[in-house]
Amino acid sequence: MIKMMMHGCNGKMGRMITEIVKGDENAEIAVGVDAYTEVPNDYPVFDSIEKCDVDVDVVIDFSNAGAVDGLLDYCVAKKLPVVLCTTGLSEEQLRKVDEASKEIAILKSANMSLGVNLLLKLLQDAAKVLAPAGFDIEVVERHHNQKLDAPSGTALALADSVNEALDNEYHYVYDRSQVRQKRDKKEIGISAVRGGTIVGQHEVIFAGTDEVIEFHHTAYSRSVFGKGAVEAGKFLAGKEAGMYDMGDVIGL
Repeated sequence: MIKMMMHGCNGKMGRMITEIVKGDENAEIAVGVDAYTEVPNDYPVFDSIEKCDVDVDVVIDFSNAGAVDGLLDYCVAKKLPVVLCTTGLSEEQLRKVDEASKEIAILKSANMSLGVNLLLKLLQDAAKVLAPAGFDIEVVERHHNQKLDAPSGTALALADSVNEALDNEYHYVYDRSQVRQKRDKKEIGISAVRGGTIVGQHEVIFAGTDEVIEFHHTAYSRSVFGKGAVEAGKFLAGKEAGMYDMGDVIGL
């Protein structure tokens, strides 16, 4: 039985993962951490990770960027692997993640769903064929009106996957409203839409002369991310230090 800490246990994703793990005979949530402790749980909950004294095998994090520094310090000190799902990290925090991965196993993914991680691979294959043929590349993401960061971590991951296939020769453009000029062939446009209760929609457009190829992924429920996070936690427990991603979990 793999014992997990749910970091951010009383948020929407934390509560969902709690319910998912209840039905998993190979895992249990032994402890939670959340600044808001008024929600009843079947496990002890601490309002800060520094106070936690419960032994676990792995940490699943769905919190916020402000809590990530303390999380990394705790996991390094305890030699705990962590599934890091929080997005919107600063460049300094990303460097701290890289440093921490030299001492502990970290699985970092902008999106935990199987479909999105398969899409990352498909996009690389498409980019290698279409970009040299002159196709323009655009990424459009849509999320609910409560999402704080824009563009989404998944949108950036999709753009990064395409750019990696193209030897990182492309740059990203987030807003064209202040510049009146033709589109640069070496750019990837990234647009964010916020509204309603959209769980998550991502679209990658390859627009060529007289033809357009589009890749779409739609998440209808946050449970696809929760299920992926639980599988990632079970995978990461006991792993050696280093950086991992969902591709490692699903064998891509």
